[in-house]
Amino acid sequence: MVDEAWSTWMDRPFAVDGPEAFNALALDLFRLHAARNPVYRAFLEGLRVVPDRVATVEAIPFLPIQTFRDHRVLLEGLAPALTFASSGTTATVTARHHVPWPALYERSFLTAFRRFLGDPRAWRIIGLLPAYMDRPDSSLVHMAHRLVALSGDPWGGLFRDRYDQVAELLRRSEAEGRKTLLLGVPFALLDLAEQHPMPLRHVHIVETGGMKGRRPELVREDLHARLRSAFGVARVGGEYGMTELMSQAWSDGAGRYHCPPWMAVRIREVNDPRSTQAHGRTGGIDIIDLCNVASCPFIGTQDLGRTHADGGFEVLGRFDHSDVRGCNLLFA
Repeated sequence: MVDEAWSTWMDRPFAVDGPEAFNALALDLFRLHAARNPVYRAFLEGLRVVPDRVATVEAIPFLPIQTFRDHRVLLEGLAPALTFASSGTTATVTARHHVPWPALYERSFLTAFRRFLGDPRAWRIIGLLPAYMDRPDSSLVHMAHRLVALSGDPWGGLFRDRYDQVAELLRRSEAEGRKTLLLGVPFALLDLAEQHPMPLRHVHIVETGGMKGRRPELVREDLHARLRSAFGVARVGGEYGMTELMSQAWSDGAGRYHCPPWMAVRIREVNDPRSTQAHGRTGGIDIIDLCNVASCPFIGTQDLGRTHADGGFEVLGRFDHSDVRGCNLLFA
């Protein structure tokens, strides 16, 4: 049960219709977390930031994403109904995101999916997610399961590594002329491409995640070129998200992602995390996710990227010594 006060907070991100509304809600959430989030409050105190003096979104500090490994990042008085865990390949302790309102996560990813890809019922959805399928606490699997169910297509589903069966489903889609979404981690998509190359006219490929230690990391252009060649597609899409976020950005090709209205990416200078880089310059990716009402809406990631004037952004790699993890493309 969600009380009326929290219901208002949960509705507000989806009413954001421009920069003014975005900034107003971001500042309101900053004040909420400065007052009622013990971890974020301690972080601000360590920086000697006085919350009452923060008057602009640009002045809001971003909580380092590593904090989710060692601390319970959650507003006081809330208890998680669901906890997601990251899929680190080198860390013995993975990040955990405590979610008191699973319905908010579902509303976020469904609203964004509909914005960028349309109604799930228009698709046959096939998930090729071998690095995630054995983990019931994966946010990506949670999202993919729900999208498959909402599609209503009896042939859709999630698969670990049954490449022959996935290939047969893709052939069925081609024979039926059925619009199909193939959502997969890059190493599994490459395995499928090598074992079952075929022309795909009705399938939209979306990659998510990294190689998870299964293959050498590739630059995105090389990955996309191999998939385009094997499947005869003009473009390969992408999904950018992570355990610590309630929202995702989507790309329809060329590796440039776009956020839903309640999510924004800023680029910080590598050696000065309180300074912002201009469009086109490389730096650390900071994310404002206004749907992170309960945990922390202001996350400083370990990804490197750059923004563009059209509102899109690219992911270019990771900081040295950071773990290969999460539902994002991680290319060295």
